[in-house]
Amino acid sequence: MDNLKSNSISENFGKNLFSDEVMRERLPKDVYKKLKKTIEDGSELDRGIADVVANAMKNWALEHGATHFTHWFQPLTGITAEKHDSFISGVETDGRAILHFSGKELIKGEADASSFPSGGLRATFEARGYTTWDCTSPAFLREDAIGVTLCIPTAFCSYTGEALDKKTPLLRSMEAVNEQALRLLRLFGNTTSRRVIPQVGPEQEYFLVDKAKYLKRKDLIYTGRTLFGAMPPKGQEMDDHYYGSILERIGSFMNEVNVELWKLGVTATTQHNEAAPAQHELAPIYTQVNLAVDQNQMVMDTLKKVANRHNMKCLLHEKPFRGVNGSGKHVNWSLSTDDGINLMSQGDTPEENIRFLLVLACMLSAVDKHADLLRYSASDVGNDQRLGGYEAPPAIISVYIGQQLEDVLNHLTETGNAGTLAKKGEKLRTSVRTLPEFEMDTADRNRTSPFAFTGNKFEFRMVGSSDSTSTPNVVLNTIAAEAFADVCDRLEKAQNKEEFDQMVHDIIKELLAEHKRIVFNGNGYSEEWIEEAARRGLPNTSCMVDAVPALLEEKSVSMFERFHVLSQKELESRAEVEYETYAKAVNIEAKTMLDIAGKDIIPAVMHYIGDLSATVQHLHGAAALMGGESVLSGYAEEKRLRQCTELVNEMQKALEKLEIVRAEVRSIEDLRERAVQMHARVVPVMDDLRTPADKLEMIVDRSYWPMPSYGDLMFEV
Repeated sequence: MDNLKSNSISENFGKNLFSDEVMRERLPKDVYKKLKKTIEDGSELDRGIADVVANAMKNWALEHGATHFTHWFQPLTGITAEKHDSFISGVETDGRAILHFSGKELIKGEADASSFPSGGLRATFEARGYTTWDCTSPAFLREDAIGVTLCIPTAFCSYTGEALDKKTPLLRSMEAVNEQALRLLRLFGNTTSRRVIPQVGPEQEYFLVDKAKYLKRKDLIYTGRTLFGAMPPKGQEMDDHYYGSILERIGSFMNEVNVELWKLGVTATTQHNEAAPAQHELAPIYTQVNLAVDQNQMVMDTLKKVANRHNMKCLLHEKPFRGVNGSGKHVNWSLSTDDGINLMSQGDTPEENIRFLLVLACMLSAVDKHADLLRYSASDVGNDQRLGGYEAPPAIISVYIGQQLEDVLNHLTETGNAGTLAKKGEKLRTSVRTLPEFEMDTADRNRTSPFAFTGNKFEFRMVGSSDSTSTPNVVLNTIAAEAFADVCDRLEKAQNKEEFDQMVHDIIKELLAEHKRIVFNGNGYSEEWIEEAARRGLPNTSCMVDAVPALLEEKSVSMFERFHVLSQKELESRAEVEYETYAKAVNIEAKTMLDIAGKDIIPAVMHYIGDLSATVQHLHGAAALMGGESVLSGYAEEKRLRQCTELVNEMQKALEKLEIVRAEVRSIEDLRERAVQMHARVVPVMDDLRTPADKLEMIVDRSYWPMPSYGDLMFEV
């Protein structure tokens, strides 16, 4: 581990990244310019420079101790994949190794596509898949127990050209929103911006538990979450963990995480304790979406590896512990030009104000029209336990814009005139003379909103902590592109500026009137909002299996194909992968519960019942010797014995039922129906098995209980 020094950030930052600075130093000027043009302008890669870039990349990697290279890609598993090859290509006559890395090896790799989820796009008899270099995301060196490996970010596609990964649709969606946002800017007189780039800052929440205790919990090992567990006397109700002082053991872990991420060029800045015991958060600075998605994968990988070095385990599951806050990954999303214009900023002039209002109206339209698709984008198996609880955004999609903006929009729809937006809020006055006054933001924050406008960006708060951030950003980019395109199609018909200005006002007013139902600034946790949302006709999708069909809605297919982001065949494959993933995950959880309940908990409870029964018999014998008089302590033991016997019988019945139901559902051939029945039939029986087990944990002597408790895991890190 590197020790932090006063200048460690500047010394370490980007040292393991094949960065722009490294490329400028090591590449011939003409090669550097060609590669830079592809990266910045999105122009086609000149394949003639590949050998030169590959040689420079190899030499740089070797100087840093690398022995292998890998095409690092993101299949539909949601995590990363890699196959390592050494730089050795042969042996000289004198016995020395020949080290080689060609342009062909840089640009193209091959993987067995049938061994990854493909939703029917690939099969064992047609297994070829290709990885192809994404030069817009810099190569990096990963240092771990394996050694030093050159990792080359790549896309992954089938032999027939379909996207088999998370990166390819993301790159396509970036092109779509760039093209349509530039159309909009040109209509407002901007002739200088060359690209519009989605900017993202994904926050990452996670739990840390002691490794030795983790290894005694088969549910954590196999599923990432606790399938059994009673709440300890204290949870998070005292609010003393959130932003609390960081324990030294955790601080040491965070220290090393920061150094490792800085070396990879990841701008890890914020770190703090989160709301639940043993929960923490890390957040980077915004960067372009392709890099942000790649870097978030690096963050998750680094968190897990560094935790292991510190004899801890990092839990990225959305709900590792029932009864305390789960973990999310807030995706902060905005659109900025290459010359620094943020389309989500209201600007300093009325002209910029009206452009901002049009962009805002487009986003409200996009979110309302595709709320079901946006909800799908945040769906994964673990998020089913988190969304809709009083700790995370509800499953109902709505948009928070703050009272000031809502007043402006209401005024515009009623009068047709928005006026000039106020850029700054009032002074914050504390009535303490020694505390400085400062200008407040123009809007409060609403933590119950799934999609909140926070001044110059939107914060999509529904995304799960273990999930890739690619799919949510693919959806955001594409629905924005569609909304911009529809508006531009109308505005481009304007004959003069006067007509254009009138059309802009009319379109804003029309979109706001049509999609005002999506705006909600109130408490998203309240029962009243659920009723109000139903009256407004907003969808309330409570689980993953009900969210997946949004992918194949006609409006979704039409949009994705219109902007060449995903074909219908690719969408169908992803739906199939989602159903299969859900069914497999729940099946693994059910099997794990059967294993723990049948081999650990029930035997332990039966052992306790046997010993307790012997104690009761002893007490009754003592009572007989005393002439039949009752022994006061015998009542407590008898009551406990009855409770344990009843609960263990309840567990046994639920266990037997779960075995039958799981087997029945597992035999269903249709993937969608299997997933639906896993949710409808298996998950409730899993809850039936857990309920008596958790009650037993509160009764059985702790020396008999076969695994660490919630208190052991959350408070003894």
